[in-house]
Amino acid sequence: MNKTAQRSHIPIRPIWLSTRKEEILYPDQPIIDAHHHLFDRPGWRYLLDDMLADIGGGHNVQATVYVQGRAMLRADGPELMKPVGETEFANGVAAMCASGTYGDVRACAGIVGYADLLRGDAVQPVLEAHISAAGGGADHHGRFRGIRHIAVWDPDPGMVNGAYQPSEAMLDSDAFRAGFAKLSPLGLSFDAWLLFHQIPRLTQLARTFPNTAIVLDHCGGIAGIGPYEGKQNEVFSVWSAAISDLAKCPNVMVKLGGLGMSLSGFDFERECIAPSSEQLAERWRPYMATILEAFGSDRCMFESNFPMDKGSYSYSVGWNAMKRIVEHLSQDERDDVFWRSAARFYRLTIDPGVRRMNDFGPGHE
Repeated sequence: MNKTAQRSHIPIRPIWLSTRKEEILYPDQPIIDAHHHLFDRPGWRYLLDDMLADIGGGHNVQATVYVQGRAMLRADGPELMKPVGETEFANGVAAMCASGTYGDVRACAGIVGYADLLRGDAVQPVLEAHISAAGGGADHHGRFRGIRHIAVWDPDPGMVNGAYQPSEAMLDSDAFRAGFAKLSPLGLSFDAWLLFHQIPRLTQLARTFPNTAIVLDHCGGIAGIGPYEGKQNEVFSVWSAAISDLAKCPNVMVKLGGLGMSLSGFDFERECIAPSSEQLAERWRPYMATILEAFGSDRCMFESNFPMDKGSYSYSVGWNAMKRIVEHLSQDERDDVFWRSAARFYRLTIDPGVRRMNDFGPGHE
């Protein structure tokens, strides 16, 4: 029987997660967590205190990027403007952290919100409202950086989150592209979340809008459930070819992460004991290594995708796995994927400077 579809998240089980404890690898390595969410939903709460508890496990996370997740939408006012409430919420969290009351981490230093780009020209005031709600854009020392309009589509409706109903050709449509065209003039980027077989459509969008900065989320939507269960080799072949072509677009970067969601079909959560960082690294390496080879370290950034990935492994173990995957890289390349690429893409002023981790091993600077 096919596994549950993407719309069903993996439940978070603290007792199960506690079955795996590890020493933090290279604890001095500066990190910008390039992708996480915060929300308070019935039966599922993940807010600042929860995230700080995860970050407090020992990794040197200095800042984070908040990405839209349908949190704290405005209850009143025009429908088109309701997502601005999420930016107001995230900016409030950022202000709390900027006070220093919650430690050194600057959570939500960059904010990615949602606006319905299918509304074309009508989306302009929504984008401007997001920018204003976060104290301005990067050029005015504000926190708002871009838009994520989820594009996940599949012939099997069970693969699609019911909260989003994009069409197969959404990225190609005149309406979407009219709204997309508003991003770059306002200094905004685009977070792309779609499935592996949709990457060619993103490539065409990137070529049509070469001046718009785009980042592909979650390694490009690798699927191993539903109609893709048991088809790992076929999926990898289609995905890797698409990644290679997308890498030819200089305005595109990729986030390395998101492989703890049920979508990927790795089934870490089915084991009696939570996975080790060695186990995670072994399963993730073929995908992350392919992306790194195609894009280079300066166009890749690590992400936690918490709490969406938290059903599969703990925050500390996940970052240990990422550190294992790039052990062979130079220190400069490691700084790219752990913080510099994210800082550059989202135009964050945080700079760890000379704070360096210990050597990863013999032969590395």
